[in-house]
Amino acid sequence: MVAALPKNLDEDGFYGIRLESIGGLGAHLAGQILAEAGVLRLGLNGSHFSSYGSEKKGTLLKSYIRFCSPDQAVRTNSPVERPHLIAVFHEALIGREKVALGLRPDGIIIVNSVASPKEIKEHVGLPGGTIGVVDALGIAVAENSRPNMAMLGAVTRAVAFIDPEAVKAAIRETFERHYPHLLEANMHSFQRGYDELRLETFPLEGEWATGVARPQPAYGYLNAPWGGMVTNPGNSATKDLSTSRQGFLPGLDLEKCVHCGLCDIVCPDYCFVWETYTKEDGKPGVRLVGIDYRYCKGCLKCIEACPTDALVEMRETEGYAEAHRVAVFP
Repeated sequence: MVAALPKNLDEDGFYGIRLESIGGLGAHLAGQILAEAGVLRLGLNGSHFSSYGSEKKGTLLKSYIRFCSPDQAVRTNSPVERPHLIAVFHEALIGREKVALGLRPDGIIIVNSVASPKEIKEHVGLPGGTIGVVDALGIAVAENSRPNMAMLGAVTRAVAFIDPEAVKAAIRETFERHYPHLLEANMHSFQRGYDELRLETFPLEGEWATGVARPQPAYGYLNAPWGGMVTNPGNSATKDLSTSRQGFLPGLDLEKCVHCGLCDIVCPDYCFVWETYTKEDGKPGVRLVGIDYRYCKGCLKCIEACPTDALVEMRETEGYAEAHRVAVFP
């Protein structure tokens, strides 16, 4: 039996989904499983592909899924610019990336967050619409999986024409073939994401943005830099690496710190901020004063190196990094 598509398809006859994430959270696999469920098990026609950088983890990633009727040919492989549904796998992307750009007025946005739908509405800056939240990271930690299966469960519930049993079958086939020991944990995560999604629809209060997500290259033939010049290094004083974190960051307890400097030795991005001072005996000293979370990508190597447990792994919550940041460059 072929799944019944909704009537609000785009001008080309597609239902479009865009997953906004960073590498390492499993958005590509989630999109692949969702597409397989729709095409191979529900009789729809469709496509899936992802765009991402050369690094495997931490870089921005977008995954695109299209569904259409089985008698329609898929003749486009361009990004989904006007999606019916957007799923944001990493809350830190909000405010730093235009994750909701192109969303249709009758569309849905789902965010991996512990905040309420109203708070997400204000954070994203939407004038209204349907907004969903699910604590995918919390589910992943509890079930020993990744956030992708919980987000996949939430997306499946939001897309009415997708049968959850078809998605479960696709999950089972994928993990039984490659990672059988992870199957049950991921099945539990999917079900919890499906059950724990909170959806709320808000009336439209203002004009709906009609722009599309179409990033333009910074350089062209008129302003191309000289050959061999590195204009975008891995890190610099102006680069914000906070979106590379995958939901966790190091928390610092200065009362336990012995200022040994081992954390600074293993930190690849020089996030730790030090100051010089005069000791009681009159000799000069150096002590740690904090972390500049702007440059922290959450590798957590400092926690392994710390001999006194002054550094601990913490789940990142909205506003914590900004409130506890000590700037390297004041």
